[in-house]
Amino acid sequence: MQQKTLDHYLEYGLFTYPGLYESYLKTLPGDVRELGALLRKNFIHRTTLDAGNIGTNADLKYGDMTKAPWYRQAEDDNLATTAAMLAELFRRDPQGLTVGRRVEDKVVLTCRYVAILMASVLKAKSIPARVRSGFAGYFEGTNDAWDHWVTQYWDQATERWITLDVDGSLHRTGFDMYDIPEGKFNWSADVWLAVRQSKKDGNHFKNAGGFQGLIAIARELFYDFHCLMNNEILYLHHPEMTMLHNFDKNSEEKLQEIDALARLMQSSDDNFDKLLEIWNTKKEFRLLKGALL
Repeated sequence: MQQKTLDHYLEYGLFTYPGLYESYLKTLPGDVRELGALLRKNFIHRTTLDAGNIGTNADLKYGDMTKAPWYRQAEDDNLATTAAMLAELFRRDPQGLTVGRRVEDKVVLTCRYVAILMASVLKAKSIPARVRSGFAGYFEGTNDAWDHWVTQYWDQATERWITLDVDGSLHRTGFDMYDIPEGKFNWSADVWLAVRQSKKDGNHFKNAGGFQGLIAIARELFYDFHCLMNNEILYLHHPEMTMLHNFDKNSEEKLQEIDALARLMQSSDDNFDKLLEIWNTKKEFRLLKGALL
């Protein structure tokens, strides 16, 4: 692994920058499992809030949803950055991140946000870390692979990226969610190329917006590309070529350009310089549309 690549993942981006909370993050547990368990106690996933105390929360491992205020709803659009999440957590409970946080004081956020906060803490502790976006087929109660965001950190002892899923860590999967084995998480680049080559059924891959197939996969691919560049963009933001009214208009030539990006992303560390060049030169992959953009 080149040191400049690791240095890149030590840097904060717009979304992982903790601002004045950086010194606080350095005081959090150094053990990754203890840290993940702490972070997970402060979040409610929007689907858990909607479902209440049934399904995966029948044992109340995520807390008693009847204690959540009736007006609480998804807060993804309001708390986009690490600094914003931490500010709101402290506003609701001056202890900050705490395993004893009351259900009524938890924030309602999805996997992107948990992954970003985990990466931010690791960076604060001088551990190279990055957020990744792809598909998870290991959640309870589903046979499909759903869009999902996870965190990776560089383990110096074994000289490898370790993939962990703090948001899904309480699910029963049969494997270690703090060191996810190869093949369990579906990387966006692999999925895109497999579907394009008719090796996998695109309809197996879905996102929470109700889409499946190549458009859903393309969105995760570009989320992941931006994540590799330390720019963990919002769900609402997409390159113009993956906007709903545009995607079916892409020519085969344009799809082949995405193929080329995906092939580089399959070995992102080896191809880091090439990916960085694309980031710095190819406007249609970097500039985004959505909301007020």
